[in-house]
Amino acid sequence: MGLAMAVLMAASGLQAHVNDTLILQNLGSEILKNSQAYANLRVLTKDIGSRLSGGKGAAMAVAATAAMLRKAGADTVYTQPVMVPHWERGPNEEGVAVFDDNQRQRIRVCLLGMSVGTPVNGLKGEVVMVRDFDELQALGKEKVTGKIVFINYPMRPELVQNGYGDAVRFRSSGPVEAGRLGAVAVVVRSVTHALDTFPHTGTTRYDKEVTPIPAFACSTVDAEWLSEKIKTQRQPVSLYLKAQPRSYPDVLSYNVIGEIRGSVYPDEIITVGGHLDSWDLGEGAHDDGSGCVQSIEVIRAMKALGLKPKRTIRAVMFMNEENGLKGALAYADSAESRKEKHVYAIESDLGAFSPVYITLGGTPTQNERVRNWLPMLRPYWVLLMPDGGPGADIGPLRRLGPMVSNMIPYSQRYFDYHHAASDKLEVVNNRELELGATALAAICWLTSEWGVGD
Repeated sequence: MGLAMAVLMAASGLQAHVNDTLILQNLGSEILKNSQAYANLRVLTKDIGSRLSGGKGAAMAVAATAAMLRKAGADTVYTQPVMVPHWERGPNEEGVAVFDDNQRQRIRVCLLGMSVGTPVNGLKGEVVMVRDFDELQALGKEKVTGKIVFINYPMRPELVQNGYGDAVRFRSSGPVEAGRLGAVAVVVRSVTHALDTFPHTGTTRYDKEVTPIPAFACSTVDAEWLSEKIKTQRQPVSLYLKAQPRSYPDVLSYNVIGEIRGSVYPDEIITVGGHLDSWDLGEGAHDDGSGCVQSIEVIRAMKALGLKPKRTIRAVMFMNEENGLKGALAYADSAESRKEKHVYAIESDLGAFSPVYITLGGTPTQNERVRNWLPMLRPYWVLLMPDGGPGADIGPLRRLGPMVSNMIPYSQRYFDYHHAASDKLEVVNNRELELGATALAAICWLTSEWGVGD
């Protein structure tokens, strides 16, 4: 290659990135000035509310987000059918501690998602407290049979990034491990750093070889109180628990999809998404209404500016992330059966906080290529692009070979609201919500324009 040609190519590449920088600035200005994300989130949270799979709220959210995508100007809007579980917790969950010659204290509890219920009149049992599964196993069947197991495992404060993963195992597997030893129910400390009065739900799992037992979470304030009572009382502490959930046959629901058709490579797909369903205690604002409206905003901002991305950009509202992942599996199955070429996929499902980094889950060459764009993303608070995998809804798509990412915000407050009645619109900061949308729009534009390589 001659020197003149090399200089020309270098200048051409520099000019291209200058153009990209200007486009990202325009995207940022459009979103930060004219965003519809918070207004759309208001519809999902205040007009609709909780959106547990299979229920009325989820069905309303399908229609609402399809309308939002059409209003945003998506070239194509469609729904993708998926069968999802339908579980409802029912009314009047109760928890009462009985101690000191029949003194009583209300305990704030909620059923874990997909849990079986108690007898109609509730159940009462002596409480045995353990910190972890090792302590539970050490008690053995003799000391657990007929008892209510209280797993009091606080999220470890020294684990800055992995505290949830460390603690959530007691929520997901606690009922099986306690049931295996003959317990009649289990109560777990809510998985949150916050010391508050909100019990946090979340899905739990059963084993077909172990009789299912009712599974509850209690608030961290109540966990502290109950722990102290158990330690200081001469007589055993008992709990009365009552809940009447119902499980129904799977029902038909939908992923919601909106696209901007690629202008040069329409068959190469960039996916950006969040999950449309939420747990039933709050409004699902951070988890994950925010990821859905941010993804819609990517479409809206590009169409508002008249941008024509080279590759197809597809915003996906996944259904049933919380208690089954059926939407993510259906999306990947459909893509595979249609032989779609997925180039890049990213999701937002850690709350509407200011973005901090975007993980890169491609080949080493792809990761290095995309990481070179970091200077263009830093103005929108994307400060790092470490190697890492996707979130739950993007995960099944990996088998098709795209580069995958996860947008990680500053989420130290996320688990204050996660799966709790406190997850409402009022705890979302509009500015941070919009910055997240801007980061998603920027990475979707760059991957559409340049691809991610091999």
